Amino acid sequence: MNFKAQKPILYLITRGATTADTHPASKEFHHLLTLVRAAVAAGIDLIQLREKQLTARALFELTQRAVEITRGSVTSLLVNDRADVARAAGADGVHLAANSLGAQIVRRTFGANFLIGVSTHSQLELQNATRAGADFAVFGPVFETGSKMQYGSPLGLNELREATAAVAPFPVIAIGGITTTTATQCLIGGAAGVAAIELFSEASSLAATAEAIRRVG
Repeated sequence: MNFKAQKPILYLITRGATTADTHPASKEFHHLLTLVRAAVAAGIDLIQLREKQLTARALFELTQRAVEITRGSVTSLLVNDRADVARAAGADGVHLAANSLGAQIVRRTFGANFLIGVSTHSQLELQNATRAGADFAVFGPVFETGSKMQYGSPLGLNELREATAAVAPFPVIAIGGITTTTATQCLIGGAAGVAAIELFSEASSLAATAEAIRRVG
């Protein structure tokens, strides 16, 4: 897919607060759909359903309902890791982690029009993502953040600048410790956009947050 989105690309990643016991009538299930509606209204470019503990059936239903909300909007919907569920439910694509199937396998299986994002944590991983047929990559953590501690120390803005320059014009989206302030720094540093969980987690403030980033992007 020739992924084109107006910069700055805003990428909302869900918290992953659901469990194997979550079902369509659960409070957290409906909270996610409310967040998706708010993201569409705010013009968020990408949403990743990062609900790793859901059963396949519940994830399929969540994705299917989210697709109904995003259809016809500027928002593309991705499912974390589960390309099969994404395709079956009609989502736009998949986001692949370091331990997922390779982007080249997913591309060969699901075709040119399937959107593929990849998580990367080094310049080498980023370069590999470009060669493997991914449409974009998330790069980080750029700043310190609890959710990315397993990937080591923050890479920092200098590493972000070098990495984005090395693969330009391939879209690189910064992640890790993203606030409205650090988002500006990442965009100035060459990132095509920013991805976040906490920053984009409140439906009521999502439009204002998106607008604040766009004003400086």
